Amino acid sequence: MITSVIIPAYNESERIVDTINGINDLAEVDEIVVVDDGSSDNTAQVVKSIDIEKLKFYIQTKNYGKGKALEKGLEIMRKDADIVVFLDADVGKTSSEVIKIIRPVLDDECDVAIARFRPASKKGGMGFVKRLAKDSVYEMTGVELNSTISGQRAFKREVIDRFDFMPDGYGVEVGMTVDILKWGYRVNEYLVDMTHNETGRDLKGFIHRGKQYLHIKKIVKQKKKEWGD
Repeated sequence: MITSVIIPAYNESERIVDTINGINDLAEVDEIVVVDDGSSDNTAQVVKSIDIEKLKFYIQTKNYGKGKALEKGLEIMRKDADIVVFLDADVGKTSSEVIKIIRPVLDDECDVAIARFRPASKKGGMGFVKRLAKDSVYEMTGVELNSTISGQRAFKREVIDRFDFMPDGYGVEVGMTVDILKWGYRVNEYLVDMTHNETGRDLKGFIHRGKQYLHIKKIVKQKKKEWGD
């Protein structure tokens, strides 16, 4: 079984090396695809300097958003990949925990595995975004998941091939989750000891969460229209 890990990266020069190194030695990971989504820092230069045989790297000249970065990763990954993994660039050394969502898919416990993080170490005010995502998925599918906005996911290739394109913006995970459950695939969550760059309770953090909320609202409205809900 061939596993490809796709990492969309935007201004992650401080963490991307640790994120890549954390999964490089995993025997279950055959390919690492990093897509720089028009970073304004030196993420591209940092990744270019990494000498790893299983690493592929692509630079998008503009910041097109996470959905487009994932699409590009799917386009350039190995065509014979059996399992496709999405991994955020900011998880650093804890990226090795991704094995906890790869193995269940390898073992056919589920068709899609989602990483469930432990509660954040600092209050970030993310509650209303997570509630919107969780409640919206439950309302549309009848399935209760706690990590509907988690970016760490492992998919059987047949599932990912069902998508003609990735939803845009911060609603990408919620949109995909709705479709996958509607199609009847098995989705499980697995607790991981990952950490990422937590959003704080400052102005920048609240603006970010506001954007997330609006993007999720938009994608949910779109999915309700598509599925006739």
